[in-house]
Amino acid sequence: MLRKALNTSLTLVMISTGAIAGVTVTAGSAQAASNCGQPITGLPLDQGSQGTSVERLQIRVAGFVTSGEVLSTDGVYGTRTKEAVRKFQKQYGLQADGIAGSDTVNKIYSLQDSDCTPIHFSYAEWNKCNSTWAGGAVSATAAKANARKSMWKLEALRAKLGGGAVQISSGFRSNSCNAAVGGVTGSRHTYGDAADMPGSQSRRCDVHRAAKSSGFTEVLGQGFPGHNDHTHVGMTSSRQWHGCQG
Repeated sequence: MLRKALNTSLTLVMISTGAIAGVTVTAGSAQAASNCGQPITGLPLDQGSQGTSVERLQIRVAGFVTSGEVLSTDGVYGTRTKEAVRKFQKQYGLQADGIAGSDTVNKIYSLQDSDCTPIHFSYAEWNKCNSTWAGGAVSATAAKANARKSMWKLEALRAKLGGGAVQISSGFRSNSCNAAVGGVTGSRHTYGDAADMPGSQSRRCDVHRAAKSSGFTEVLGQGFPGHNDHTHVGMTSSRQWHGCQG
């Protein structure tokens, strides 16, 4: 309530002085408060909580894990979810108690757009192949859902690297798009959960290392055949980490 009161007071002051910037403050506050139609309710959520709200929370903190860990999005608030929430809170300067209260959820809301993707990534950037998301290894609905989950992991990765831009050169591919660019059969790109990121060698290797603690099981980079100009992340049933050693 204090934050809301301060934002309201600031807007009123700027309007009274005729500053157009007051409109910007109002719009920014509204966007930050958006739950994108998928509210996280029943707060506070803590160990033992279950349900849709826990699953929505898990998707958004799944990039805050230990190296090699993959957080389940099963709707059950266990010890691993609590630890992921704690790491999320620590990253963003909140009280790191592992309990998802209003401060934690409001921070999540401030990091997402109206379509539930994180603010620094988009469906349009992820899918430059087929706007219908069809023709891949899974249904269009599943591919889009997989993409959104991976975007949230990359949002965590981006924060861990200091907030610098992370560019996506290739995300979802239909089977035909994948074949056209020479992708391997069964590529995770056709499932929607993979992304390629270009950049300088040092930056690519920073991304490579951070991806290992951001919930990705497939991390391929510098030194791995075909990956000397980008870092690839995706989800596989077994760990596949190659390149950028050290």
